[in-house]
Amino acid sequence: MSQHYSNPEREPHAIPDIQIFELTAREAAEQDEDMVYEYMKRHEFRLASMNSKIREKMFDVMIEQNGITGGWYWWSCFPGRLPDGPANGPFATHAKALADAQSGLDD
Repeated sequence: MSQHYSNPEREPHAIPDIQIFELTAREAAEQDEDMVYEYMKRHEFRLASMNSKIREKMFDVMIEQNGITGGWYWWSCFPGRLPDGPANGPFATHAKALADAQSGLDD
């Protein structure tokens, strides 16, 4: 996970306020708690919380049906603090995630 500034001009005088990180498709699917909850309500995945094989199958189906991909993500977050919201992405490269983060945030 790398830390950056939403406004690079603040760099010498402030702490970083965005983090960029890479997630696999599985990790990205796990981030969407609402979707995980909805899939766990399905009959075929009702035991996903107790059976790792069923849980793996559930995530495979989630990824396939929703077109979830891995990639680079970013969120607003000061060091040592929780993020301000969900991760933004995926992006093909670290540089594209950084460019989006710096263009989408205000000072």
